[in-house]
Amino acid sequence: MNIPNLIFSAIMGGLMSLSITLATTLVRLGLAPDFFWVWLEVWSVAYPVAIICILIYRPFASKLTAKIVGQLKL
Repeated sequence: MNIPNLIFSAIMGGLMSLSITLATTLVRLGLAPDFFWVWLEVWSVAYPVAIICILIYRPFASKLTAKIVGQLKL
C-alpha cells in the first residue's frame, strides 16, 4: 500500500462519510436537541468503514471506469 493512496482514502472517506451521515441523521432525527452527538456517534462508525471500503474498491472502480470510458469513445 502506498502513502498517497492511504491519504486519498482518508480524505475521501472522511468527506463522504461526513456528508452521508449528516444528511441521513438530519432526515431521520431532524434538528433534535442531541443531533450533533447522535451524528458524531454515527460518523465515528462510518468513517473507518468508508476508508476500508475505498481501499478495497478503488482498484475495481478504476478499472471499471477505464473500461466504460473506453467503450464511450467508440
